[in-house]
Amino acid sequence: MHAVEMKGIVKRFADLVASDHVDFNLEQGEIHALLGENGAGKTTLMRILYGLYHADEGQVFINGKPAVISSPRDAIRQGIGMVTQHFTLVPTLTVAENMVLGETGSVMINLPDVEEKVAAASERFGIPVKPQALIRHLSVGERQRVEILKALYHDARVLILDEPTAVLVPQEVDVLFKALLRLQQEGLSVIFISHHLNEVMDICGRITVLRDGHSVGTVQKADTNQKQLAKMMVGRESFGVKRQDQRQASVSSCLLSVQNVCAVDKKGLPALKDVSLEVHAGEILGLAGVSGNGQAELSAVLCGTQKTTRGKVQANGINLTNAEPASVCAAGVGRIPEDRHANMVGELSVAENLVLDQLGNFVKNGILEQDKIQKNAKTLIKEFQIKAAPGDRVRTLSGGNMQKVMLARTLSQNPAVVIASQPTRGLDVGATDYVRSKLLEQREAGAAVLLLSEDLEEILALSDRIAVIYAGKIMGVLPASEATPEKLGLMMAGSTD
Repeated sequence: MHAVEMKGIVKRFADLVASDHVDFNLEQGEIHALLGENGAGKTTLMRILYGLYHADEGQVFINGKPAVISSPRDAIRQGIGMVTQHFTLVPTLTVAENMVLGETGSVMINLPDVEEKVAAASERFGIPVKPQALIRHLSVGERQRVEILKALYHDARVLILDEPTAVLVPQEVDVLFKALLRLQQEGLSVIFISHHLNEVMDICGRITVLRDGHSVGTVQKADTNQKQLAKMMVGRESFGVKRQDQRQASVSSCLLSVQNVCAVDKKGLPALKDVSLEVHAGEILGLAGVSGNGQAELSAVLCGTQKTTRGKVQANGINLTNAEPASVCAAGVGRIPEDRHANMVGELSVAENLVLDQLGNFVKNGILEQDKIQKNAKTLIKEFQIKAAPGDRVRTLSGGNMQKVMLARTLSQNPAVVIASQPTRGLDVGATDYVRSKLLEQREAGAAVLLLSEDLEEILALSDRIAVIYAGKIMGVLPASEATPEKLGLMMAGSTD
């Protein structure tokens, strides 16, 4: 008897068929991967299972019985939990308060009792969280752990994980996988949505691949490999964009200089401690580190959205210490921020979002030149292979296409310096390759690229030199040719040896 069986699922959004008669089943106590490019229909299928969407056709069975799931509340009652890519936590509440949000009919809750239960659940599931911590004070990686624990806390027997490792570094992924394997032995069934083929091969028993809303097939891990899975996903075996040559970039001019920069986090505590870095023309400097060690603050300082408490930032020969975002852009600094959702306006069109950073170039006599904006959009949509029309609202785009809009907006201005923060987080194989190739194009064009990424594979594939940040300090900078995952992992854990 299947824990979950979905038969002939159809879901339409206007003329788009997101799920086209898809069949899917999950065995009791298995970890089953759901693979596919952005827009392939994975998240749509799982949102139907979790009650966020209603299928136009098809049936869902839970433990062999027909199930009507009209809302997440229905799903939770059926023992289904879901952790989405975009967190649903309330930032102003504590971890414990978020755990019980919406589950009690009473105005009052016994908070110490809840905190004790959350601490016990954290211990049992091997997912470390602090019950009293405010969500807004947690790093992205810590928030992800809270989301996973919240689903387990509500007695989920089926757990849907949508890109659960997108915000985790290798050590944290190992901890998560050990917890999942332990929970699997206790009978938990897991649907694991991922774009990382190596993770799928590590943790999953069976793998179902979707493409363009159709099921390509389900295979046993023992009967496949990463190349075959990539071909099922994107129609080709080759993947993995890498830097082709090893540059001696230090002899070229320094386009980005960070000198003894200090800054505080949201709690007012030191987040950057005398950070000094140089990025030269025609090189990618990768910044590796575990989530929450100062990367977000450094990116914000360099993009003009956070002030320093000390130190100097200079880009393209211009002093940008504590400059406003508009001044940063004007100095030739292209910004690809960590949170693409927060840096675009979902209700505005693709065309409008593509000019948000440079509205002054599309105004005549105080009026926006709509024809010029539309023409710009058509050009960039073609150049950056964005699967959207100029008039589409940005919020309707897949994660990969949303990131392409961000890239188009930033890179079309030919920046001298590029600050790329987590540029491929949550993207599939094809979209990841595309983003990485665009960063390498900037390097070839002579730009100085600072790549802040928690994906060690990405850092090693693209960087000419690699810096490691730990607890707000730079632990060292080394040529990519001398870097190994083991050496970087030690530095990321605070080792100076």
